[in-house]
Amino acid sequence: MKHKLLLISGLFALSLAGCKLDSNPTDSVTTASLTSTSDGLLNAVNGAYSLFKDHVAFNGTSDDNNMYLRQYYQMSDFAGDDIVCAQVTTDPLFLSFSLEHSPAQTNARYFWFISYKIINDCNTVIELGEKQANPSVATQQLIGECYFLRAFCHFNLARLFAKPYTVDPSAPGVILRTSSTDNPQKARATVKEVYESVTADATKAATLMNQSRGVNYATKEAAWALLSRVALYQEDNDNAISWATKVISSGKFTESSATAFPTLFANAASNPETIFCIAFTTLDDYGKFGSIASQLYSNGNSGWGEEYASVPLRTLYAQHPEDVRTSYIVPLKDSTGTIQQKNGIDIYYITKFSGQGGSPTLSSPVMFRLSEMYLNRAEAEAKLGQTGAALADVDMIRKNRGLENFLYNGAVPNNSTGLNTVLQERRLELAFEGHRTYDVYRNKQNMDRTYWGYHLAGLKETDIDLSTLPVNYANMIIPYTSTKIIYYLPVDEILSNSLATQNP
Repeated sequence: MKHKLLLISGLFALSLAGCKLDSNPTDSVTTASLTSTSDGLLNAVNGAYSLFKDHVAFNGTSDDNNMYLRQYYQMSDFAGDDIVCAQVTTDPLFLSFSLEHSPAQTNARYFWFISYKIINDCNTVIELGEKQANPSVATQQLIGECYFLRAFCHFNLARLFAKPYTVDPSAPGVILRTSSTDNPQKARATVKEVYESVTADATKAATLMNQSRGVNYATKEAAWALLSRVALYQEDNDNAISWATKVISSGKFTESSATAFPTLFANAASNPETIFCIAFTTLDDYGKFGSIASQLYSNGNSGWGEEYASVPLRTLYAQHPEDVRTSYIVPLKDSTGTIQQKNGIDIYYITKFSGQGGSPTLSSPVMFRLSEMYLNRAEAEAKLGQTGAALADVDMIRKNRGLENFLYNGAVPNNSTGLNTVLQERRLELAFEGHRTYDVYRNKQNMDRTYWGYHLAGLKETDIDLSTLPVNYANMIIPYTSTKIIYYLPVDEILSNSLATQNP
C-alpha cells in the first residue's frame, strides 16, 4: 500500500495554500457563450482543441509548465525506460521518473483538471448541437469531433489513473463525465465501464464526421484509429485488426519514406502519415519556458534539455545504425567529438518535438499516425497466432526506415517470438510518443530500468557500482502489478467529491 501520509500531507499543503476547489472543472464554455449558429459551435470546438496546448490558470495560479500535452508526455514516458532523468529537480516531472507519486503533485493535478475542462466543453457543444432539429453536415462534424475528444480524454485519464484493462477490468477507473449537468459528487466507473464509454463515443463520432477539416482536427479515420488502440488495450484482437485495417485501407495515409521520416514530426500537419495532430503555430512556441521540447533538447539557449534517450533504447537502435529513426536522438559533443555528460549520464537529446518552422522548441505533436495502425494490427495478429501477417505489417514499416535489407520476411528471429518481435518494433517506432509504459504493463510485463539515472530516487551515481547492475535498487524493476504504475487521483478531486475513492 502506498503511504496514506502522502495524502494527508497533500491535504494539509492544499489547505495552507487556500486553494479554491471548483466542483465544476470548466468555465471556458457555457450555454450563454454559444449561439445556435455554426460559427458559435465552431468557435467553441476550436476552443476545446486549444486547451490541449494552452497554459490555463489552475487554482488561481498561472504556470508556464502547465499544459495538457507537456504533462501527458512526461507522465507517460518519464515513468518508462526510454528516457533517463539527469538530475534531481523540484519540477513535478521528477516524481514521474522516481515514481514517488503524491496526490498533491502538480503535473497529475493539472492534467486531471484540464482533461475534465476539455470534456465538459465538449459536453456543452454536443448538447447544444444535438438540440438542433436538422443539424447540417458541418454541425454533425463538430458534434462528432467533440464525441471523439471526449473519448480521447477519458481514455488517457484511464491509462494514467487506473489499472490496465488486461490486469483488472473491474478495478476503479476514472469518473465518467458525459453530461454538462453531471452531479459533481460522482463515483469512479470501473475500467471496463470507461472503455465501454470510450468505445461508444468514438464509434458515434465516426458516424458523424463526414466533412474533414484536416489532420489538425478529429476525423472519421482518427476515430477508427482510437477504436483500434482501445481494442488493442483490451486484447480485443479481432476489433483491433478491423479498425486498424479500416484506417489503412482508407487510402488517405501513406507510410513516410526513409527520406521523409526524419522530418515527419517537424512537418506533422503536412506529412502523409499523420492521422491526427494537435496544431501548434508560431504563436504557440513557448520556447524555453513551457514547451514540450524544452525538456528534451537544447541548442544552448532554447531549453533545459535535461532528459535524454536512455541506454537500453540507444542500445536497441545501435543494432542498425542505418535505421533513420535514430535521427531523432542527437548526441551533444565537444570540439573533439567527445559526447558530453551531465551527472554521469551521456547527453543524447531527443528532437521529436523540435524543428517546426526551424524552431528548436516547436512541433505539432502527433496523436495518431499510420505506423501505429500497422503495429496495432501486427500485435493483434501475433496474439491470434497469425505470425506471417504480423511480420508482414512490421516489414511495411521497416522497409520505410532504411531497413530494406533487414526485413523479417515471415521468419521470427532466433531467441524471440512473433509477439516480442512486434513489441520491439513498436518500441523503436513509437519511442517518445507516449506509448511505452502502457505497452509494457498492458502486456503484463515488467519495466526494466536497470541503468544509472535519477529515477533511482535518493541515490547519487557514486552510491551505485554501475559494473554490478542489475541489482536490487528501488524502482529499477517495476512489476506490472505495482501500485506505482498509476497516479493518485488529485487531492482536489478527493476533497471536493466525497464519492471518489483514492488509488492504493
